[in-house]
Amino acid sequence: MRHVTPHDAQEVVADTFLVAVRRLDDIPADPLPWLLVVARNILRNQQRAARRRRSAESALEHLARVARTDGADHAVAQRDAMLVALNRLEPKEREALLLTGWDGLAPADAARVAGCSKAAFKMRLSRARRKLTVLVGGYTIVREAAVVEGGPMNKRTAARRAR
Repeated sequence: MRHVTPHDAQEVVADTFLVAVRRLDDIPADPLPWLLVVARNILRNQQRAARRRRSAESALEHLARVARTDGADHAVAQRDAMLVALNRLEPKEREALLLTGWDGLAPADAARVAGCSKAAFKMRLSRARRKLTVLVGGYTIVREAAVVEGGPMNKRTAARRAR
């Protein structure tokens, strides 16, 4: 009781004397030690209840956060869209994205793995990111080595499909 707020101390004292009134026959001749034990037990019960309440509130907040975020169906749909988009990239572009994004390589290291210069790899990576962003966003683009609904194509194929 020495380590609680005045309001909590008043509640503990009130509950202690409530127990004392209910158990008048159990009170020893010297009641102070008995009352202190009852008060300590009541305080511990309140502290345990407060911990359980905080834990339950925390769990509810977590569930509310999870419920507010996109559900698993949306996450699966996003993953599938990303896999389809990655598959529609040219192999070298896909490799550039996977070396940096999946394997965590720096562009210089990834360029060595891909067998090209650092500048060429950075350009390849930039193009791949741009195309992937467009594809995942649900848009299609038609440019040199563009990606459209049919997959990667060159200028001649793009011109034929544009007609």
